[in-house]
Amino acid sequence: MISRKSVLAFLATSVFFGGTFVAAKAGLDHFPPLLFVALRFDVATAVMFAFVVVTRERADLIPRTRGDLGGIVATGLFAIGLTNALLFVGQQYVTSGVASIIASLNPILTPVFAAVLLADERLSARGAVGMALGLLGVGLVANPDPAALLSGGVFGESVMLASAVCGALGSVLIRRSDADLSSTVRTAWGLPLAAVVTHALSLGAGESVAAVSWNAEALIALGYVALFAGALAYIAYFGLIDDVGPIRANLAFYVVPVVATLGGWALLGETVSALAVVGFLVIFAGFAIIGSASLDEPWFRGTLPGRLTASESFFPLDDSYATDDGTAAGTDDASTNSRFSSDSAGCPADD
Repeated sequence: MISRKSVLAFLATSVFFGGTFVAAKAGLDHFPPLLFVALRFDVATAVMFAFVVVTRERADLIPRTRGDLGGIVATGLFAIGLTNALLFVGQQYVTSGVASIIASLNPILTPVFAAVLLADERLSARGAVGMALGLLGVGLVANPDPAALLSGGVFGESVMLASAVCGALGSVLIRRSDADLSSTVRTAWGLPLAAVVTHALSLGAGESVAAVSWNAEALIALGYVALFAGALAYIAYFGLIDDVGPIRANLAFYVVPVVATLGGWALLGETVSALAVVGFLVIFAGFAIIGSASLDEPWFRGTLPGRLTASESFFPLDDSYATDDGTAAGTDDASTNSRFSSDSAGCPADD
């Protein structure tokens, strides 16, 4: 059973990250892309450090283990820094619809890295069906013009794909690091690393502060991506990874295009097509399948998909963590044998 805290973190992640596409579209008219990201991290770093200094004990702020350092690097370099740098650069060359589809490959890529790097986490047949439906729903919501898929050329689409790869890899490396630091403190340390990386990339690309057009729209866009899609979204997202694992946490990226579409309708006057509404329902169906107990009913177990689901080759998503010896944990003792059970020290969560 997923806790109320995890549900709220999932919703916050989806809403705040979904607004990024709207804010980035507005902000890129005033900022060079890499400098935009770097300034975003500068502001978010100041806010996050002020927050953790006020809300955490001094002893809880110091990285002490190799896992802590690994988690900070995975957060700052991959999950935040390179992911966002590539996202903002790629968004210059592709439409919002294409960008949202490529970004939504994150949940598909995450199980691939998890299968290689996390012996304790597996994708079930139920999860695979639900995720496939979710991806289909994303495509219906975005509904890109087929010609737009090639309008940005191979470069823009490749950069967006690299962004999704970095995000998926970073989330799995965070879980693998098994850090003792809370996700909030780890994020506070990861943000300045991301800022340094993106400032270096900005300088290397020849970007300059003189190119920024400072006005109200630029400040609002920067404020949103730094505070809401930055500090607050990262607190929710990385806490969610610690609580439920990267495969489940990254399902939030299926909801992001929904939020982006509704945000564009409410704030930019964009229309929502009937096909997009169908896409919303398909995404909902995907989540329903992932969490539904109906796939465990006897009538379903007698079908071919049911026999595949029951196969030892798959682990049910509700028991998605294998025991230390690589075998699937049974229903009665899964929480006992799982390395990353809710009470395990290997799955830290914020207070």
